[in-house]
Amino acid sequence: MTPGSANEFEKASFAWQIQQWQQQFREWIELKISQNQINFPKVRLASGLLDLLWPLFKVLSWLILAVVIIWLGWQLWLIFRPYIYSLDFELDKLRDKSTHHSELTVVDWWRRSQKFYRQGNYAEAARCLYMAMLQKLHDTHLIPHQSSRTDGEYRQLTESLPQHSAYRVLLNTHENLCFGNADISLETFEDCQQAYREIERNQ
Repeated sequence: MTPGSANEFEKASFAWQIQQWQQQFREWIELKISQNQINFPKVRLASGLLDLLWPLFKVLSWLILAVVIIWLGWQLWLIFRPYIYSLDFELDKLRDKSTHHSELTVVDWWRRSQKFYRQGNYAEAARCLYMAMLQKLHDTHLIPHQSSRTDGEYRQLTESLPQHSAYRVLLNTHENLCFGNADISLETFEDCQQAYREIERNQ
């Protein structure tokens, strides 16, 4: 960057513009005082008072600017906060999809479910219970993982198990969640949680 372009950048900066406005305001006040005051000692007195108050005016100017910037920042946060949380949720889903089933234990999936439950995200909480169920089936060698298996296939394979109705609750909820765009309510999640606990108790 050449010296000339650096000077132009400095003059174009917001801080430089504020200083220019302050200087123009001061000159305008001095002009008004000199126009309206005929008595010369009074002019000097007013000018001296202006010199005393000028630092205070500069501090107040920067304070007001800081308050405005903080307020604008807070408003932007309120506007974009839902999108940030939504992005975080989508990133969590991508991380889950990129993580192989065997890398997360049943306890890991249960803890994730409880985390999403506390956040009020019942759909993701129910999905984590579903994943915990699949991991438990794999760990107990009842139904080993196969990525090609559908919920319908799992439903058929679990029909012979003692808690087949509990498996059906979790499988149906997951199927509705994936293909029916179902809105998972707190009541639905509690049904899934009860079904999962029943599976745990009987395995």
